[in-house]
Amino acid sequence: MNLESLIALAKENGASDLHLEAGLPAALRVRGVVRAAGEPISAKDLSEAARTLLGEEQWSRFLERGSADLSRTIRGTRCRINVLRTARGVGFAIRLLASFQATVEKLNLHPDLKKLVAHPNGLILMSGPTGCGKSSTLAALIQEINLSEPRHIITVESPIEYFFRPRRAFIRQREVGRDTPSFEQALLDALREDPDVLMIGEMRDPETMRLTLNAAETGHLVLATVHSATCVEALQRIVSAFPAEIQSAMAAQLADCLLAAVAQRLHYRADLNLRVPECEILTTTIPVKAHIRNREFYKILSVMETGAEQGMWTWQRYRGWMEKRRQWFSPDAAVDAADEESADVNAATLPLVRPASGAKVPPPGTAKTSTSGPPTDADRIVIEPVEGGLEDLLKKLE
Repeated sequence: MNLESLIALAKENGASDLHLEAGLPAALRVRGVVRAAGEPISAKDLSEAARTLLGEEQWSRFLERGSADLSRTIRGTRCRINVLRTARGVGFAIRLLASFQATVEKLNLHPDLKKLVAHPNGLILMSGPTGCGKSSTLAALIQEINLSEPRHIITVESPIEYFFRPRRAFIRQREVGRDTPSFEQALLDALREDPDVLMIGEMRDPETMRLTLNAAETGHLVLATVHSATCVEALQRIVSAFPAEIQSAMAAQLADCLLAAVAQRLHYRADLNLRVPECEILTTTIPVKAHIRNREFYKILSVMETGAEQGMWTWQRYRGWMEKRRQWFSPDAAVDAADEESADVNAATLPLVRPASGAKVPPPGTAKTSTSGPPTDADRIVIEPVEGGLEDLLKKLE
């Protein structure tokens, strides 16, 4: 059993996920359908692969917890990997991340989503089931800020899926378990680190939810994900996560800081041979805030039905827009030219203070390389702008 060859096989078949279980053939999820591939894999091979991948320190931790999350670049493909203990032995659940640059246009999303990140503060919730592309959509929104505004962005993820190259924004990425012990500690730290934008990979427990709401309420733009099928269910899940005696207070806090909630799911289009995202978008108006504050969540859907002018989208209305759309981006259509040119683009495009006279500055396009240590740019999925404008930006810096 060779993990690299299995990932290469999954990529060749256009799979979004690869599942490995002792005594069973590899399972590929292609266009939402799971299908077997190859011969059964032995428990010994999977255990050895997991130990090699994790290393001795993380392997000891895995034996205690029974699971481990990590991300790696394997055969040029960025992968989010969950290693788990099962009744048969050691198993893998591997998500193959998109190899192209995540932008709103390339994810085939509605351009109205860009307007959400124009606000200086508030909370944007991204919801949906596992595997619906929430992380990719968040990456596209973060990249929109990165290309347009000089803000300080801090992301807290478990694990880091997309590596960002700072353009106009200054970006810090922290991985839970490696750079910080928990989401809670990272959020407490972030409030002392002068952020403008916070991206929370997942709100899993009441304490993380409470700190996320506090951050959004204290003048930061916060983007966070929660597992739920619709926007209304996302709001209900956050409020119901708290004890009954404080649910009214948390609902009021959520109503005050919420900017928008986006629910997403993937739909296979046979005519395009492509899975495209469908969205439900809830923006906050006075009636919506009142319903959240009073915990009358069942009334929000009727507001969304008549809220098109306020930027709201129901599933049905969004599907109608998709049917009228004629231009679609397909990841298999062509190799992105920006990937080939990214090595020639200087990463230092931030509007920073110029160095003092006499200070040595490396020439544009040079990169520090090493044979050990953390992944280099060559190993990462680097989200690059495709709109151009580098020459104009350099002129402004002169």
